[in-house]
Amino acid sequence: MKTVSLIAAIVVGAALIYGTVDMPKWGDVRSPANTHVSPYYLKHSLEDADTPNVVTTVLADYRGYDTLGETTVIFTAGIACLLLLKRKLGRGGKSRG
Repeated sequence: MKTVSLIAAIVVGAALIYGTVDMPKWGDVRSPANTHVSPYYLKHSLEDADTPNVVTTVLADYRGYDTLGETTVIFTAGIACLLLLKRKLGRGGKSRG
């Protein structure tokens, strides 16, 4: 069983390394993100969203669903923590344990 796990880990590790070989260098100005995506946001943010701040346009309009998902996860985690604390503390702030 340990041998199978080791082989699986080696295969997955090799696949991950192979997948990163042709990625652009970090901060490369000729990467697709810098040559296609960023210029589009900078040129079209005012006309697409009618918002003069490019950062606000990217977070609220272009990545709106992604930001909504992140906010939902954080809200759900906060509610879960409050429910757990409320259950543990009970009345008067004393632990039920």
